[in-house]
Amino acid sequence: MSAVDVLLPARAVFQPVVDLDTGTVVAVETHTGPPDPVEAHGGRPALEGDPAAEDVRRAIGCARAIAGLGTPLPLQIGLRAETLTHGEGLLHDLHNGFTETGRRPHEIILCVHGGFAPALRPAVEYSLRRLRQAGYLIAPAGLGAAHAPLDLLVDAVPYLVKLDPELARRSGSDPRRASLVASLVDLAHRLGTHVLAPGLATEEQVLHQRELGVRLVQGPALAPPEWRPGMRVTVPVAAREEPRRDRPGDTLGPRVSEFTLPAVTVRQDATADEVLDVLNAETGITSVVLIDGRQRPLATVDRTRFLLRLSGAYGHALYAHKPASILADPPRLVPRTVPAVAALRAAGQEGDRVYDDLVVTDEVGRCLGIVRVADLIRGLSP
Repeated sequence: MSAVDVLLPARAVFQPVVDLDTGTVVAVETHTGPPDPVEAHGGRPALEGDPAAEDVRRAIGCARAIAGLGTPLPLQIGLRAETLTHGEGLLHDLHNGFTETGRRPHEIILCVHGGFAPALRPAVEYSLRRLRQAGYLIAPAGLGAAHAPLDLLVDAVPYLVKLDPELARRSGSDPRRASLVASLVDLAHRLGTHVLAPGLATEEQVLHQRELGVRLVQGPALAPPEWRPGMRVTVPVAAREEPRRDRPGDTLGPRVSEFTLPAVTVRQDATADEVLDVLNAETGITSVVLIDGRQRPLATVDRTRFLLRLSGAYGHALYAHKPASILADPPRLVPRTVPAVAALRAAGQEGDRVYDDLVVTDEVGRCLGIVRVADLIRGLSP
């Protein structure tokens, strides 16, 4: 047993979110088991008979469980839809709990799962809007099986959508379910977002989801139960590249948000040594975004150029304890609603930075994620 395992709650489980295009881990989902009879902080009895408060406690516990691992990757945490109907008080507790773990809102993808009564929809929409305003990334979960209206996907402005695990698994052997998944993938793409397929247990299931247009996946086929951030993942590779499916009537083509991946961010005054630690923690990170207190991108650190500067003669001695911004570049910003082809054209005008990651922003200029230019080229190629 490692020192890390001793420090972590035994009931904490971590799952990687894998990008099939690059074979890298782009986020980490955390699960925790049932609550202890007595809470770890303050020795207070755990709340009984209050599912919403317990749901918030569990979500905060998920963020706390991963805090000691030092991963810079965004977190994916589940939250019941009915919890969102309990008003500002619980949202305030949730936000404060996440803040105490050192995580900022844009570093957390909230997967909202479970159905709710039609009369509760206004309360759910209000809470989703408040969470988005605070900077959290919203991901409706259980798509295809959850008892929730589809048009909520429009009002929620989701960062990604998460399929029902059973639907994702069975679509490989059931043509009708495969048709449903393909329709949901097309719907998500038209709304300018990603689809995440969880619970995939076999290589065949992973490859089948890839054929249906799914890019982000999870499940035991990719990582064992004892997986921890920084460990390797297994990514099945298809025998041949599937042709890109055209979207009739979509004259502008896909939007840049369809290619957006979670960004790795640090505060604007982070030192070069701190950024180096981030890059060393995950080899799949291609860039780090420096943000201000309002989650707005101020600069980007390109992995290759940054490491070359530090590895040169006296590089580490010169820059290690200085602000990383010295070795950073102005961010290449693109709004989430911009057509991908327009973003690709803009990237092509940057000269020596043509392949630098683009930084995607929301309607108020906050960092939503990054787009890799290579993904745009692949996605837009005939």
